[in-house]
This record gives sequence, C-alpha cells and structure tokens, in this order.
Amino acid sequence: MPWNAVTRGALAAGPLLLLALRTGHTALGVVAALAAMLAGINDRPGSRRASVERLGVPALAGAAGLVVGTYGGQHLSAVPLTLLLTVLGLGAGSVSAVGPVASGAGTQLLVAAAVGAGMPLSEPGWPRALAFLAGAGWLLALRLALPTPGALAGDFRFDGERAAVAAVYDAVAGLLDAVGGPSATDRRAALTAALDHAQDALTGPRLRRHTGAAAERRLHAQYAAALPLAEAATALAWAGDASAGRASAGPRRLAAAVRGSTHAGPLPAPGRSAPGLRALDDALLRAAEAFDRAEGGGDLHTRHRTTRDLLRTALGAAGREYGVRVALCFGVGATVAQALHQTRWYGQHAHWYWLPATAVFLVKPDLGPLVSRVLCRAAGTVLGALLFAALAAVLPRPEGLVALVAVCGALVPVATRHFAAQTAVATVLVLALVMAGGEPQASVSRIGETLLACAIVLLVGHVPLPGRRGGAVRARLASATEAAHAYLAHVLGESGDHAARWTLRREAYRTLAEARAAGTRAAAELPALARHAEGTDDVVATLERLVDTTTACAVHLDHTGRLTPRHTERLTALLDVLSRGGEHTGPRAEREPRTPPRAQPLARTGLRPWTPSP
Repeated sequence: MPWNAVTRGALAAGPLLLLALRTGHTALGVVAALAAMLAGINDRPGSRRASVERLGVPALAGAAGLVVGTYGGQHLSAVPLTLLLTVLGLGAGSVSAVGPVASGAGTQLLVAAAVGAGMPLSEPGWPRALAFLAGAGWLLALRLALPTPGALAGDFRFDGERAAVAAVYDAVAGLLDAVGGPSATDRRAALTAALDHAQDALTGPRLRRHTGAAAERRLHAQYAAALPLAEAATALAWAGDASAGRASAGPRRLAAAVRGSTHAGPLPAPGRSAPGLRALDDALLRAAEAFDRAEGGGDLHTRHRTTRDLLRTALGAAGREYGVRVALCFGVGATVAQALHQTRWYGQHAHWYWLPATAVFLVKPDLGPLVSRVLCRAAGTVLGALLFAALAAVLPRPEGLVALVAVCGALVPVATRHFAAQTAVATVLVLALVMAGGEPQASVSRIGETLLACAIVLLVGHVPLPGRRGGAVRARLASATEAAHAYLAHVLGESGDHAARWTLRREAYRTLAEARAAGTRAAAELPALARHAEGTDDVVATLERLVDTTTACAVHLDHTGRLTPRHTERLTALLDVLSRGGEHTGPRAEREPRTPPRAQPLARTGLRPWTPSP
C-alpha cells in the first residue's frame, strides 16, 4: 500500500476545493482539484527528482491546453473549434510516442483543451491556467516536502533513490541465486527492470553546491558500482555456473547498506576459478571501496536522448500512426458531442467536453489492449456513476462533496493499478466536482458520454489507415537492434573504455525491454491489430540472447584476452538467426534497414558481420 501517495492524494484535491468554496472562487477551485487529480494519476513510485518531470511537464502542457481550449471555445464556432481540437490531437498524439512523460503531457494537453472549450466558466483562459498549475503544483510540493514513512535513514529527500539503488543489488543477488536454474532468464529481466528504475530515479539536476550534495554523489557512486556486478552476474548466468549462487550474500549486504545509508563492512569473497567469478570478485571489491568512501562520484552511464532523437521519434512511423489515431478519435468525439449539444434531447447544460476527453484516455496504447481498456472504461464509469448517484442522495452539501473528493483523491494512487478501478474513482471525483461547482447531478449523462466514446474509439481504432501498421512496435524493435549491435561492435573491438561499454549495455537492455513491452501490448489486441506484431517476441528473444552472449564475451575478454569456441559459435548462430529475420519474419516482415556492426572487430574472431535481410 503506497501510504505516502495516499496521504498526498487526501491532502490535494479536497483541501483545494474547500479553500475555493470558502473564498468564493468555486469554479477555479474545481479546475485546481481536477489538475490535482490528473497529477495524482502520474504520481508513481520513484525519486523526488524524477517526480518533478513526471508531474511538472504534463501540468505545464495541461495549462497550455486549457488556455487554447478556453479561447477557442469563446471565439470560434463549432466547425473551426473542431478543426483546432483535431490539429491539437495530431500534434499531442505524435509527441506522446516519445515516452511516458510525453504521453502524460499529450493526454493532459488534450483533456484540458476539451475542458477549457466546453466547461461553462466565467473566467478567461489565463486564470484557469493559473488555477490548473496551482492544483498540480500543490501535489508536486507535497511530493517534494513530505518524508516517506519508514524511509528516514539519512537524508529523506533521497529515499526514492536509495530504494531504487538497493533494489538493483537485490536483483543482482537474485540472479546469482538463479544461476544454473530455470528462472535465470526471468531474474535477468528483473535485473534489467531494476537498473532502468534506478537510472530513472537518479536522472535529473544534481544538488552540487547545496546541502545533500554528498549524499547524492554517494548514491551515484553506489549505482555506478552496481554496473560491473550486474555484468558479472549476467556472464555467470550465461555460463550456467551454479557455484555462483554462494556469492549472493555480498550484493545483499550492499543492498542493506544502501537502504540504511551505512558502510558496507566486510563482504564474503567468491571463488576465482572462472572468468565470471573473478569479475564478480573484482566488482565486489570496487563496490566495497565505493561504499566506504565518504565522498562518491560515478556516472549514470546512460545515453541522453537529444532533441533530434525526440523529433525523430515523434515524426517517425510510431508518432505518425499514434498521432493520426488520436486526432481522429479526438476530432470525431468533439464533432459528435457538439452536434448532440445542439439538439433538444441532449440539453443545453450537458458536458459535451466529456466525450472527446474520454476518447483521449481510451486511445492511449500504453494503458493496455484497445478492447480491454474500452471494456474497463465502460465498466468503471457505470460503477462510479451509480455509486456517486447513491452517495449524492445522502451526503450534505457542500461538506459531503468535499469529503468525497478528498477520499477519491486518496484512492487514486491505489486505483491506478487497474484501469477499471481508476476509471471508477475518477468518475466519482469528477461528478463530485461538477456538483460542487453548482451544476445538477450528471451520472446518467456521464454514462451515456462514456459509452458513446467507447464506440467511437473501437471504430476508429480498427479502421485501416494508409501505410504500414505496427509503427510503434517496428520503431522499438529497430532501436533495440541498433543498440544490440552497437554493443557487440564495441565489445569485439576490444576497447578498454568500460564506462562506454556499460553505457551501451544499459542502452541495449533498456531498448530491448521497451521493444518486448510494445510487442506484448500489440499481441494482446484483436487479430486485426495483433497480426502486425507477429514474430516480435522471437526477434526480441534472439536479441536478448545476443546481448547476454556479448556480455559474457566482454567479461571473458577482460580476464583472458580471447574468446572460447563456445562464445564464437554462439555469436555466429545468433547473427545467422537475425540475418534470416530472428527465427521469424518479425512484425509482418516490414522491418526497416539497420546498420550492421563494424566488420573489422568481427573479422578478428572469425565471425561474419550481420546484414539486414531483404
């Protein structure tokens, strides 16, 4: 149970609404509480520095969307307004393909634009935007200021970073325990996930000249010391040497030292009978030295994505495909909603902006398969609307509504574990905000709008579009392939730059994890969409084995200066499989040409360079 996030949720939307009611600014209080709810959805476990970007960037995008939507709704007729929202959907959808933070920013931009265009408020755009920023900023301030219960060792500002780095050492120990067993592959994947999380937790501005800088440098050094341990453990898992399991005590003691912000103390040394064990022993020694130093250093060993990389992703196949889908769903939703808004049956006080805003959440591919999230959204909305209708009949106003908003805000961090539960909680909260703003009970219209949005997204989500499908999967797979071969070329080039090697290794495993996740989501869609991702798992599995083998080669070269026939035969076999398409044709045989590794380092070992299949 994330009690710290629950506490922040309870102190965010409810108190903001109460303050607005007491000061006579109810409408702006509703906007601030809505922003706090959206920020609460993005309030995930991690470090405080990472939360600044994860919560702050979407909040800024939401404020901008609120301004654009407000002035568009006030000065444009139905057709130009719909065109404006459609263009926003195209841009926000394309940017959303960049990553999780960009996806959250794109979602809040469009939701806030729809709310600004359709919510009947008397305030102009800029006060609404300031209220939106105040709501999200209040939750972010709580995230930065409140200590995490039970994590007060050392400087509490770095409790998220300590937990993430400690999880890396635990994952290394878990992989060592699994060496030679059937769960070694799963433990290696868990180690990759732990390294990704720690890397994200430590990413951000460093406090160089302020209090806490020493503790921060120490955490960076501890993370850097885990990288050679992870490399040695992966090499041992590849070799299948079960005797490595006795060496897991050392990483577990290091994990405890990170959590307690203490020195590592004496560590049990493993044997040195094999190159992997010697690498593990050397890595433990370096880690012990890094832990015992009062001042740390270290680098994240990650390749930072440039503006050019981000633009390439947004304008590439994945960005274009997602942008068109979002634009169609958002534009069609706005068109249908405004057309119904003019009819007598729909009513002049209906919240037409709910329909396009709901479509934005439904069309997000990172929330699960399309049909699954549509069904969850429909079920969650019906449940939440019926629950609110029952509560609204007995709760006093406005005190009962404020209490309901506070309770729902506290439940948001828990409900984010399942889309239907998140929808139910958000529905109750939004309906409470609407009624607190002085409007009538709207449970029935909320259900109708959501079911209509579900139908629109299901239809648009399966409409064939020009060009090739599965752009997101192909883009992730292309990045993973390039990263894997860049890592292989560096290792076989026998470079002594270990920091560069660890950077390439991190990039390879991270992009592989992203490609596997994208392929898994695509494979769970209906056949009309899933067929475009056929073979992705086979290609990713082959690339993972290639990266594992490359890691084993790197460790072996460090301690012997040459490769064994087992290493070269495995590399040759994997490169041959990839040259044929990765045991399968890949995503609909629509793979992009990729750059092979340098031929010269491969020639030194007698391996043939990988070339893309026709």
